Amino acid sequence: MGVPAFFRWLSRKYPSIIVHCLEEKAKECNGFKIPVDTSKPNPNEVEFDNLYLDMNGIIHPCTHPEDKPAPKNEDEMMVAIFEYIDRLFNIVRPRRVLYMAIDGVAPRAKMNQQRSRRFRASKEGAELTEEKSKMREEVIQRGGYLPPEEIKERFDSNCITPGTEFMDNLAKCLRYYIADRLTNDPGWHNITVFLSDASVPGEGEHKIMDFIRRQRAQPNHDPNTHHCLCGADADLIMLGLATHEANFTIIREEFKPNKPRPCALCGQMGHEIKDCQGLAREKQGEHDEFADTVPVSEQEFIFIRLAVLREYLEKELTMTSLPFPFDFERSVDDWVFMCFFVGNDFLPHLPSLEIREGAIDRLVGIYKDVVHKTGGYLTENGFVNLERVELIMQAVGVAEDNIFKKRKDDDVRPHNKCCLLSTRRRGGLNMTVIDLVCPSSQSPAGGSDDVDSRGVKRKAEDSDSEPEPEDNVRLWEDGWKQRYYKTKFDVDATDDEFRKKVVQSYVEGLCWVLRYYYQGCASWKWYFPFHYAPFASDFKDIKGMFSDFEKGTKPFKPLEQLMGVFPAASGNFLPQIWRALMTDPESSIIDFYPDDFAIDLNGKKYAWQGVALLPFVDERRLRAALADVYPDLSPEEVRRNSLGSDVIFVGKSHPLCDFIRELYRAESHEVLIFLYELCHGIQGILNLDEDPILPDKIKFKDPQYDDGFVFKAVVLPGAKIPNKVLKPGDWERSNRGPWRPQLGFNPNLMKIPPNPSVYLVGFLHLMLLSGIV
Repeated sequence: MGVPAFFRWLSRKYPSIIVHCLEEKAKECNGFKIPVDTSKPNPNEVEFDNLYLDMNGIIHPCTHPEDKPAPKNEDEMMVAIFEYIDRLFNIVRPRRVLYMAIDGVAPRAKMNQQRSRRFRASKEGAELTEEKSKMREEVIQRGGYLPPEEIKERFDSNCITPGTEFMDNLAKCLRYYIADRLTNDPGWHNITVFLSDASVPGEGEHKIMDFIRRQRAQPNHDPNTHHCLCGADADLIMLGLATHEANFTIIREEFKPNKPRPCALCGQMGHEIKDCQGLAREKQGEHDEFADTVPVSEQEFIFIRLAVLREYLEKELTMTSLPFPFDFERSVDDWVFMCFFVGNDFLPHLPSLEIREGAIDRLVGIYKDVVHKTGGYLTENGFVNLERVELIMQAVGVAEDNIFKKRKDDDVRPHNKCCLLSTRRRGGLNMTVIDLVCPSSQSPAGGSDDVDSRGVKRKAEDSDSEPEPEDNVRLWEDGWKQRYYKTKFDVDATDDEFRKKVVQSYVEGLCWVLRYYYQGCASWKWYFPFHYAPFASDFKDIKGMFSDFEKGTKPFKPLEQLMGVFPAASGNFLPQIWRALMTDPESSIIDFYPDDFAIDLNGKKYAWQGVALLPFVDERRLRAALADVYPDLSPEEVRRNSLGSDVIFVGKSHPLCDFIRELYRAESHEVLIFLYELCHGIQGILNLDEDPILPDKIKFKDPQYDDGFVFKAVVLPGAKIPNKVLKPGDWERSNRGPWRPQLGFNPNLMKIPPNPSVYLVGFLHLMLLSGIV
């Protein structure tokens, strides 16, 4: 989700949701590596049924890591991905299902964000190459030493997009990987493996959620299934809550701030590229003149326990003296909805709501008052009550002027305590008191203002020492609304019709996003057609602004999406004739592919936080241009441009294996209903695969809904709610100081790990207060 600080805020406020993962390591005997037996009980003292992998969060760090040497070629990338999956499987040890979901073609609402990211990545890559070349020349002219420049093509991470040859190769490699593990790993023998590759439409996490929702709606679904979802995006927490499954856990890498990184020019540690002096690297050994000095430490994992988060939210959201019965499940859905206002992948956040300024707590306070007044909740099963939402927006709108002024005061107020403590620490008093007084300096369990979605620290170019551009909007001064609309939209703020149009689009977006989280994609073609959000005070008379979305919309095809999200610099991943549309001055869509573009910081400090002012792609013009080049596709390109289905794999000992083999022997291509007795209650539609690697692999489709089906956002009958783990002091502790994850999954291990320096500081503080020293 587009909220860099969300997980940091969540882990501070609700610290007991996080525990460290215990991981059993492989052993060596006489030079041979003995793999871990994943069929044995989980060392984390919990048994998971289903493991879901949001694969893009695995593919990116394995193909272009920031904290260790990059793989030399595509083969090494695939091996790194396999090893990463092995680690996760070892930690979680699912007993029923492993579901791997790679991002397929996304809804248009998401494609705009993908377009922004890919244009930025291309621009940053070109700028880094230019900077390295310039710095190399300067260092050599000064007489400095640099290792010979490697002649290798820069890995373009934009290839991690549906429709490219790389993604097609990845899908093939994963099929062989799955087949190998089902055959040779005892922990895999009896599980059902699903692979939803990039040919299957939908974002990875939403394909996973759709699978869970559809299985949950079946009469034989086990309401006590224990789900574990792997991914670092904050929206996975929201999606997990939205399922209302009693046992849901998220596993993600633990982010450790300020990890050392090598200079991109000389490869040595301790400085950045702009400070490189070209000093010769010290020998590490007789035959190791240029040994790699990058310290590589294996990343650890943490569990986020949504059952514990639900405990916290129950304390937070429970209301008394209501004119109607309190429904905790409905209040959880409303909380998820309110989090959308501080940012998501589909809408820009409202100018007055910043998560670092306590926006969610402010919204919760307003929400409790509104629910008392309106006599009902904001949402129901993914559908929004706009009349009640308007009351919340108007309450925020009343405070907007004060919010902007306080933001300005906070920006200019000197942080004396932080500066003092930093000085003291540099002077040798290295105590964790800096965390206690200045918690914004680092994150307790992941997430940082200066890191990207994978936990990689941002480049230092955008540092505090650089002059900040002039802010022409000046939200803290009178007339801010007029300046905002004139600067951002180039319209007069008195143009009520335009403001109403922006608000209406935003209201549609709120309805679309909530529906996407609870019911699936309501429209593949809808998107928010502006770069900026309206003000909360602009939300007036919104009740009738939305009725429903257009029915029957379909996703783009993979190559069509590539044309919609790629810059011209990544055109090499497209067919020859198609890429000419990106570069030919006579192309009818050449304006979709600017060579350069502006980034509006929009009140932020870093360029990566700003708004990329790219033109929006006109779908009708794009399709018209592509109609002329479609006949030129080769058979292989036509195949890559087609939409696929999930594939199911089972091992020889699986109860379903013989049934699938019989289908292939009979060459029966008719669609069959999946027999739930053979596969832990899972139901769906089976069809033979045209090119099976093994005869125990087959296409799979989830059960199909009727047109009028609505997912019910409730805890299922028969679900056993996990025992509560929060102690009386845990709620108070959630608002105090930094916290470190616990070791292990044991719910009894709820105490904060001892930190002697913290105790020392506390002891000295008490002595000062008492006058002893």
